[in-house]
Amino acid sequence: MLVIITRWLVITAVILLSSMFIPGIRIDSLSTAVIAAALLGIINIFIRPVLIILTLPLNILTLGFFTFIINAFLLKLVSYFVSGFEIESFMAALLCALLISIVNWVANYFIVNTNKPQKPDYIDLEKGKDDKWQ
Repeated sequence: MLVIITRWLVITAVILLSSMFIPGIRIDSLSTAVIAAALLGIINIFIRPVLIILTLPLNILTLGFFTFIINAFLLKLVSYFVSGFEIESFMAALLCALLISIVNWVANYFIVNTNKPQKPDYIDLEKGKDDKWQ
């Protein structure tokens, strides 16, 4: 549960920062950014996988770069539903999607639980006294 809240706060911070640095993105308040991040998370859970599967051939041809266009489209969709969160152009949405992807990639490195014992990628066999591998 803490991981979900942390990721939500990270996306909220990125949306706020993108409104400061990317022209064409406007957010009225902190609560608007929190609602936009929550809605983006819900849309990413339900709609994004369907879009990824439907555009899989195009995504393969572009070596995965079409995923950024899907993310930008989903950001524009969120801005349509959340009042106070406006994205003026598709290019602004694309830059914001790129920024969100980069920050999420870096944040996942720190958010992932590292207390779990890691399993090795191989099986270590030893020959026993009775010439059987164990």
